[in-house]
Amino acid sequence: MLLPFAENTRYDLRKDAEIMIYIYEEKDWPKFRWRDEQLAALLADVRHRQGRLLGRMEALGFPLRTEAVLHTLTEDVLKSSEIEGEKLDKDQVRSSIARRLGLDIAGLVPADRDVEGVVEMMLDATQRYKDKLTDERLFGWHAALFPTGRSGLSRIITLAWREDSRGPMQVVSGPIGRRKVHYQAPGAKKLKREMKAFLDWFEGEREIDPVLKAAVAHLWFVTIHPFEDGNGRIARAIADMALARSEDSPQRFCSMSAQIRAEQNAYYRMLETTQKGDLDITRWLTWFLECLGRAFSGAGTIFDSVMRKTQFWERHAETPFNERQRLVLNRLLNGFEGKLTSSKWAKLAKTSQDTAGRDIADLMEKNILVRDPAGGRSTSYSLAADAG
Repeated sequence: MLLPFAENTRYDLRKDAEIMIYIYEEKDWPKFRWRDEQLAALLADVRHRQGRLLGRMEALGFPLRTEAVLHTLTEDVLKSSEIEGEKLDKDQVRSSIARRLGLDIAGLVPADRDVEGVVEMMLDATQRYKDKLTDERLFGWHAALFPTGRSGLSRIITLAWREDSRGPMQVVSGPIGRRKVHYQAPGAKKLKREMKAFLDWFEGEREIDPVLKAAVAHLWFVTIHPFEDGNGRIARAIADMALARSEDSPQRFCSMSAQIRAEQNAYYRMLETTQKGDLDITRWLTWFLECLGRAFSGAGTIFDSVMRKTQFWERHAETPFNERQRLVLNRLLNGFEGKLTSSKWAKLAKTSQDTAGRDIADLMEKNILVRDPAGGRSTSYSLAADAG
């Protein structure tokens, strides 16, 4: 299995591996080039989809747009972490984002430190997209991702670029003894110069379309790989920041990370191929734009989800619900993961099993919940097809 590019993995295998020339070892690095004529139609199509999505969301009105933004940012945080093999609690992520955005929503729950850190980084990138990206800001993002200074059981360097004291930074896969090196990052001694060049370009370059700039920035940052861990998540945050600049808005209605998660194997293959290629990155830009286009197209599901939730509460404006029922119904409408059982209801609503059973029975009588087809050890329930 190909390990995520954000993995903090160090092996001194270069002597055993086939000699490989990486993109940053090219003579003209980092003077990327691409064929505009091959990208023009694709870029125009992506920009068109982007404009249509923004127009559709603007028509929703403020409350629904806010709900759509909350949904998108929640997906972005969850999926960017999943790409690195880390599964966060959806309710904690949603609650953390809502609190930081000052949104008054029901059912807020406390969030763990690791959740708060990822949310803090993502919101800083997308809500303060106009602010200058600096090394100090990146150090802050990295420290937020690793508030204890550890990645798993390993202590890592925060508030500074990585070191090579334990060997070169490599991305590897395979069992011990048969490791395959997919990529080896530039030496630590070069990082200060490499990151200065990157940040000067990110803030100074004005000729490139901002959407293309997001693609270049993503590749450039993850190729430098300046931190011991978290590089993939930070690279995607930088891309989101560039995309926010392309729309000149902090409101996010499309999650690139969710689409990358759906195409994760292709994402890794394209990164590896590009990092072992020359400075013509047309193929990477093509893949990125195509992936982003699919993300814009798929963002319609967010629109549908928001509308379904709104229509449900409008339809049941006169239906009597207790607070426990409102809480759990909102969880279902937000995209509840797994099966809803009476035990889960009791846990979510912080009530007894008996009370949970009565709440569920009441909603079944009102034709809002239905019992799922038999299967498994516990009876589960779903929203009725015509409930909304």
